[in-house]
Amino acid sequence: MPEISLFYGIRITMDWNDHNPPHFHAQYGNNKAVVLIEDGVISEGYLPSRQLKFVLAWTEIHKDELMQNWELSKDGKPLNRINPLI
Repeated sequence: MPEISLFYGIRITMDWNDHNPPHFHAQYGNNKAVVLIEDGVISEGYLPSRQLKFVLAWTEIHKDELMQNWELSKDGKPLNRINPLI
């Protein structure tokens, strides 16, 4: 899966062949979660509380860019990098 952002040790990826609803994958160490873009919630998996707060804040800030990447992925086009949370 292509990496679209990396911050505070959290790796954000999006798969070209993924299913609806629009989402991305977040990984921190051995913890992995699927995050729904529009709702800003975890649909499966787990992240520690602190990292979850970072990911959800980042999702809210970059919701439009995430949806653009989702559309690019559906068309099989290269995904854009998204600025990390700083």
